[in-house]
Amino acid sequence: MNTVYDFNLKDKKGNDVSLSEYKGKVLMIVNTATGCGFTPQYEVLEDMYKRFKADGLEILDVPCDQFGHQAPGSDEEISQFCTMKFGTDFPQFKKADVNGKNELPLYTWLKSQKGCESSFDEKIASVMEKLYNESNDEPRKKDDIQWNFTKFIINRQGEVVARFEANADMKQVEECISALLKQ
Repeated sequence: MNTVYDFNLKDKKGNDVSLSEYKGKVLMIVNTATGCGFTPQYEVLEDMYKRFKADGLEILDVPCDQFGHQAPGSDEEISQFCTMKFGTDFPQFKKADVNGKNELPLYTWLKSQKGCESSFDEKIASVMEKLYNESNDEPRKKDDIQWNFTKFIINRQGEVVARFEANADMKQVEECISALLKQ
């Protein structure tokens, strides 16, 4: 599989959605959670979506409960929370694993395209590792998703061009997307 367009995700109702529906768009694929310290990023993401959607940005939200059980609700409860609290309007998919034996094939591919260059300080990283290991049967691998709100940026040709960890400066994320939208 060579591009993001070779993959499917399940929508909140369990229907397959081919990512080829997004051909020609700049994509941000982000694993999210409703009870995380990074959850306020939903507001920033929605603002970016409103400003850049007409230029070709799509944000694909994949809720995930692998990081300290911070997305415990049903798909419907997660959707309602995001809509009511942050006014999110970008596509949200079915809650799924992004690491381990049950990870989405899309995430296996994304991680193979852009490995992790974690920027968490040592103390926070050790707490995150402990929480992750308490919630999962197998330890993380080197390039696995470290936490909620890891963002993969995909160009209009369906290629992964950047990976931003949860604590990345959102201004840098926006600069990356803005540059791709102008191409």
